Amino acid sequence: MALFRTVSWPEPPSLIEGEGIVLRMPHMSDFAAWSELRERSRAFLTPWEPLWPPYDLTRGSFRRRMRRYQRDVREDIAYPFFVFRAADRTLLGGLSLSNVRRGVTQTASLGYWMGAPYAGKGHMSAAVRALLPFAHGALGLRRIEAACLPTNTPSIRLLERAGFHREGYGREYLCINGSWQDHLLYARLATDPVAHEGRVVV
Repeated sequence: MALFRTVSWPEPPSLIEGEGIVLRMPHMSDFAAWSELRERSRAFLTPWEPLWPPYDLTRGSFRRRMRRYQRDVREDIAYPFFVFRAADRTLLGGLSLSNVRRGVTQTASLGYWMGAPYAGKGHMSAAVRALLPFAHGALGLRRIEAACLPTNTPSIRLLERAGFHREGYGREYLCINGSWQDHLLYARLATDPVAHEGRVVV
């Protein structure tokens, strides 16, 4: 069966507004704030992420990251966003829709990270809720998948409050912090209820 693209979206909107947060695609001008926040949050993020390359926080690496982001959006592969506090545009973290599959699938994977100083304050929950109307609406995605470590209680709560349903258990699903680790598998359908809808600003 042939796969075909049913949605055309050349780039994300300028802004997506949520409850106290704003989502925007990363820019090269975000490098200083991003690298500083990631470095401050290294110990906090390490247990939940793949190993960081030694050069990960350099300007050159960030520039390559920006080029990859632009290519992924252009090719409808992934849609990355940074999360900013609405009041003062402080960078809080990031989230993305990646591994977009079209045709008879219409699915993407949700990933996210939050800087250590801002964790546990509801910012990422607001960001995920704001992103969902864009994912299901503008992008036409029927299904959003997510995975988290069984020990990551805050992430489990975030997903379940955003309307994701636990669907399974993936053995050695992802290589996190240098080792293959089991994950809980979640998914959300376009028809599932959402507590809040973000406002897209074009």
